[in-house]
Amino acid sequence: MILTKGIRQQSALRAVASASKGAISTQWSQKRHIHRVPQLTHGEAFRDNGVSGMLSAEGFDIAWTQYQGYVVDCLNRLTAGTDDEHALTKNILLKHARQADRASLFNHASMAHNNHLFFSALTPNSSTPSAPFLKHIDSSFSSLPSLRSTFVATANAMFGPGFVWLIRKNNLQALTNEPELAILTTYIAGSPYPGAHFRAQPIDMATQNTNVYPRMDVSQLALQGPNSRQYAGAMGGYSRNDKKLAPGGQDLEVLLGVCTWEHVWLRDWGVGGKRGFLEAWWDRIDWSVVEANMGSMDNKMRTPLRRESAGRSYGLGQ
Repeated sequence: MILTKGIRQQSALRAVASASKGAISTQWSQKRHIHRVPQLTHGEAFRDNGVSGMLSAEGFDIAWTQYQGYVVDCLNRLTAGTDDEHALTKNILLKHARQADRASLFNHASMAHNNHLFFSALTPNSSTPSAPFLKHIDSSFSSLPSLRSTFVATANAMFGPGFVWLIRKNNLQALTNEPELAILTTYIAGSPYPGAHFRAQPIDMATQNTNVYPRMDVSQLALQGPNSRQYAGAMGGYSRNDKKLAPGGQDLEVLLGVCTWEHVWLRDWGVGGKRGFLEAWWDRIDWSVVEANMGSMDNKMRTPLRRESAGRSYGLGQ
């Protein structure tokens, strides 16, 4: 249950956070903010009452209003005057995922994106998956209770902050008979998107052999690859649907995520309260958003999260 007795140190923390927030606002008040904190569908209700059974109003303020605002302010500083100033957060994180000198930019863009995915799928009311979507869950996890127990156990077992995601593997089930849905963990501000794991290899190493060209670097070798040949197959480096995955990478889409960072749950649940927070989170999942995210992959429309956004969107299609 949510702790009702306040933690003394939190008063100082909130005072420092408020002072920092004011300092940031003053410093950047004269600058144009390209990236802004998105509006949540239930944002007003969450600000007034918290997320019922999961986060208090103060807990929501820390985890979303203050933290998301801080991350977005940092993102504006890092992108000011650059090409990324007008870029979507998903494009920024994919662009800089493997550039060591852009680690801070990647971290802030990815964290803004991930945190929005997490909060966008919350509802103040109870929600249940539809019968058609339950068939997908049953096929991959045998039942909804099995998915719940696996998801909560996985998130609770993470030793450190990060996110746990429910993903859909694109085109894989028909080819390998593997489950369509799966659980994926990412640590710190890591991104679940396959493009964020691309290590600057512009070719599929399963279809190329660098030993054939011992004096060529990878960029030169790419000229001999898919870009100069005809397309073939549904997947891989020569397919028309190739998304420049890293070797061994899985083409996937994200349906749902939960944040395990301590600042989200520690204020309301206390030390040792992580599992309780996760169980409460499960009861506040907006399954209509999850199902819409899955449907959007089929019709290439990203309307569920776009309609929630003000300014730059951090939704699934962004």
